[in-house]
Parts: sequence; C-alpha cells; structure tokens
Amino acid sequence: MPRFLTMVRIDERNTPAEGPDPEFDARMAALFEEITKAGVMLETAGLTPTSEGTRITWSDGKLGYTDGPFTESKEVVGGYSLTRCEDKAEALEWAKRFLEVHPENWTITVEVREIAEG
Repeated sequence: MPRFLTMVRIDERNTPAEGPDPEFDARMAALFEEITKAGVMLETAGLTPTSEGTRITWSDGKLGYTDGPFTESKEVVGGYSLTRCEDKAEALEWAKRFLEVHPENWTITVEVREIAEG
C-alpha cells in the first residue's frame, strides 16, 4: 500500500489569539485513536516554530544558512503525518477529517502527497 505525507501548513503570523475550544483535544484524540486502530497512521507530530529553525540553501556551489523566523513565508509547515492508505482518495478523506476537527475560525491548509517508493 502506498504511503502519504500530509503537511499541515499554517500562517504563524496570523494564528488565532484564542486557543481551541475545550473539546478540541478530545476530538483530535478520538480521530488519532481511530486512524491508528485502522492501521493507517504511521507517525504524526507538530513542529516547533520557525523562529527555532534554520534553512540551508545550496546555490551556485555554496551553502547559505538562514535562521528563522522565515518572515518571507506566508505559510509554513507546522506539522505532518505519515500514513499508509489504499489510495490517494483514502489519504484525502483522512486529511479532510483532520481539518474538520479544528475550530471553524482557524485557517489551516494540508498538502497530501504520495511518497515515491523505489
């Protein structure tokens, strides 16, 4: 079965001031339990803010290092999941369900990409 990387993209500059509603953690835990029991979830995690990251660029035969935050980026990867699904349609369905767990006033984008094997 193919594996898929789902990247959760957020705008660090415009995150909601108020946190998620009190039921958010319970909804997310229930979804993660379901996707894990289904044998789909291989790994998932959130990432530290870009202010704690470093980008390394290779250009014209030279390495360049840029410490975060990366203000030129509107959206950054704030988390990811690695799943094993029957096909892309199943991966998209799980991604849709992940997004629907979040409060309606949040803006989050996920990018789902199949991992090229071999």
